[in-house]
Amino acid sequence: MFLILYIDDILLTGNNLEIINATKQWLSSVFEKEDMGEVKYVLGVKIVRNRHEKLLGTCKRHISKEFWNAFECTIPNPLTLLLRRI
Repeated sequence: MFLILYIDDILLTGNNLEIINATKQWLSSVFEKEDMGEVKYVLGVKIVRNRHEKLLGTCKRHISKEFWNAFECTIPNPLTLLLRRI
C-alpha cells in the first residue's frame, strides 16, 4: 500500500483493500477527514483506469490544452502513460 500526502490531501492506493480500509479507519479515529471516494485527479493530473483490463494510467491533456492555449500554440497529441499490472 502507498500513502501519498500533499499538504492536506491523502491518497491511499494499493492492491489489498482490507489494508486500505483498515488504514482509512485508523485515520478517521485520529484525524477529522472526509472520504472523497475513488480518485479522478491528483495535482491536476487525470487518473485513467480500466478495471477489466487491469490498466492504470495518467493523462495531462487538460493541463496541456490550457498551457498551449495560453501561448496561442497548436495543441500537440496528448501523451498517455498506461501501466499494466503484472
